[in-house]
Amino acid sequence: MNIIVDESVQKFVRGLEKPTISKYTRLTDLLEKFGSQLPMPYSKKINNQLFELRIRGQQEVRIFYTTYKGQSILLHGFIKKTQKTPAREIETAMMKLKVLT
Repeated sequence: MNIIVDESVQKFVRGLEKPTISKYTRLTDLLEKFGSQLPMPYSKKINNQLFELRIRGQQEVRIFYTTYKGQSILLHGFIKKTQKTPAREIETAMMKLKVLT
């Protein structure tokens, strides 16, 4: 499965710590291989169209993605600081998703 990365996600990833970037690279390789079938703890379904890549470690990072026409599209990333995923982060990803479809 091909992966398309939104420009804002590319910029976000470049600002992460080196070990986190390594984990991101490994997870995107897994996403390329398994697509939306990527299981927990690597990926979690948020709703019918939206999933989150879960990067664990010193920095808890979440990157929202969707699958569309045989491709995974990374929409939005953020550093997770609370137990629950903030609604505004999901809304941001959903707005980017609406622009795509």
